[in-house]
Amino acid sequence: CRQALRRAAGPEVDFARAEREHQLYVGVLRGKLGLQVLELPADESLPDCVFVEDVAVVCEETALLTRPGAPSRRKEVEAMKRVLESLNLNIVEMVDENATLDGGDVLFTGREFFVGLSRRTNQRGAEILADTFKDYAVSTVPVHDSLHLKGFCSMAGPNLIAIGSSEAAQKALKTMQQMSDHRYDKLTVPDDAAANCMYLNIPSKGHVLLHRAPEEYPESAKVFEKLKDHMLIPIANTELEKVDGSLTCCAVLINKASDL
Repeated sequence: CRQALRRAAGPEVDFARAEREHQLYVGVLRGKLGLQVLELPADESLPDCVFVEDVAVVCEETALLTRPGAPSRRKEVEAMKRVLESLNLNIVEMVDENATLDGGDVLFTGREFFVGLSRRTNQRGAEILADTFKDYAVSTVPVHDSLHLKGFCSMAGPNLIAIGSSEAAQKALKTMQQMSDHRYDKLTVPDDAAANCMYLNIPSKGHVLLHRAPEEYPESAKVFEKLKDHMLIPIANTELEKVDGSLTCCAVLINKASDL
């Protein structure tokens, strides 16, 4: 935990509690929702490897292996590559040394991509993503006061963007609205960190939303509770948040049956 990257100094991660929170997160995906969960082996030489979202962007049958903005994270791609190869996805590798892309900067709405230009993702990375997923429009969004674009926004439903209340979040939303030909609904929550939620559309369950627990962000939790059509599942992420981790960071969702 002490070696994990973090934007600002703060309280130390309670490792035992972080493990418990992560086990509950995996338990919800596997046990409560019935998803097949492929867990990558831990790698003690890569302190940030729990944040698998950053090293791959998967859409339909194609997986783009990214080139993370932090050099210390680039070896994380190798384990992800092995798993995605086992799923027989079309794999594209980002080999341009001028490109950087973190999956945490990639918001796929179901109809288009928004890519945050941040400390970790640059224009060249966004261009390679656009070349990889040619069927979809790709727009770039400057990111300020957040590590990643999804540090203050995410999809909360098929046409619904959850967005934080900060000036930086609202500015990014305005840019996305200007860039898009489509009108999205928005769900504004008081806390930027709580705007990172995890939406799934599961045939047997319908609309499912994992969101931050009321004990962490009580006011934001009240906003999510207004989504009456969703199965709402509160998830605590207290410890990984200390090292800039969000709910979407710890999983790559793949819409494909696995025989593994």
